[in-house]
Amino acid sequence: MDRLSAMNMFVRVVETGSFSAVAKELSSTQPTISKNIAELESWLGAKLLNRSTRSLRLTETGADYYERCVAILQDVEEAEQVVGQLQTQPKGMVRVSAVVAFGRLHIVPRLEQFYQQYPDIKIDLTLNDRVVDLVEEGIDVAFRMGILPDSNLIAKRLCASPIVTVASHQYLKHHGIPVHPRDLREHNYIVYSGAGSIRETQFQENGEPFYVKVNGNLTTNNTEALRIALISGLGISRAPRWLVGDAIGSGELVEVLAAFQPAPLDIFAVYSPGRHLPSKVRCFIDFFSAQFGDCSMIGGCA
Repeated sequence: MDRLSAMNMFVRVVETGSFSAVAKELSSTQPTISKNIAELESWLGAKLLNRSTRSLRLTETGADYYERCVAILQDVEEAEQVVGQLQTQPKGMVRVSAVVAFGRLHIVPRLEQFYQQYPDIKIDLTLNDRVVDLVEEGIDVAFRMGILPDSNLIAKRLCASPIVTVASHQYLKHHGIPVHPRDLREHNYIVYSGAGSIRETQFQENGEPFYVKVNGNLTTNNTEALRIALISGLGISRAPRWLVGDAIGSGELVEVLAAFQPAPLDIFAVYSPGRHLPSKVRCFIDFFSAQFGDCSMIGGCA
C-alpha cells in the first residue's frame, strides 16, 4: 500500500462523500478506492469511516486523521512545488464545465495562450447548458452565471455581464423597434427556457423591477441556438452581453431597450471545497480570473 496515495484517496472521499466520484477523479475503480482505504484502516488499527448504503460519516478518529492528512498533503505539495517547480510548471488533466456558447466564445479561444503558459496541463472541456454535479461527473471547475443556489461549492466571482435586448437589422426593419418592454408583446420573442420562467421576462424602470409576458414561435434551452436564431433574424430576445457582444460590435445585432435592463449577470468559477486544491486547478482558475478581470474582453462586460 502506498500510504501517501491512500491518504489522498481518504481525503478526497471525505471531501466528495463518494467512493465512485473519487474513482472517476483518479481514473481508478470504486473497489480499488475502497480496498486502499480498508488497508489504511487496517494499518492504522482504527476505523476511519462509518459506511452505509446512502452515506459516509467520519468516526471521531477519522475526523482527527482527516485534518492531519490534509495538512500533510498540503506540505507535500508545497515541497514538490519548491523542488520540482510545479507552481510554474503544473501538469495533469483539468476537467472543466461550461455552457455551450460560453465555452466556444470565451474559453476555447483563450486556450492557446493558456497552453503557452502551462504546456503540461491538459483540458477536458465539457459543454452543456444544464447544471452539472461537479462531484458526480468528476468536474474540477465549472463556469456558472447568475444567482448561485446554496451549496458547499466555493465560488470565485470573475466579472459581471450586462443584460441586453437585441435583434437583427432585418428583423427590426420588418417588425419595428420597441421603445418600451411592453412593446415586446407584439413581437416574436425567442424564449430561452434555461432562465427560469419561460413566458415572463424581467426588466426594470426607475429602479423597480417589472415583468413582461412574452411569446414567440421558438423556445430553446441552448445558448448557442439562441445566439444563432437572433443573428439569423428569427426574432428578438434578451441575452447576456457575453453571448452577443461581438455580434453587436460587428453590426449583426442591434441593441434596444437599453434603459430598461435589469442588473448585470455575475459570472463565477466554482469548485469543490477542501484545502488540497491541486496546483493545476489553481493555475487554471487564476488564468481565467485574470483573463476576465477586464470584462470588456468578453463582450463588453462591466
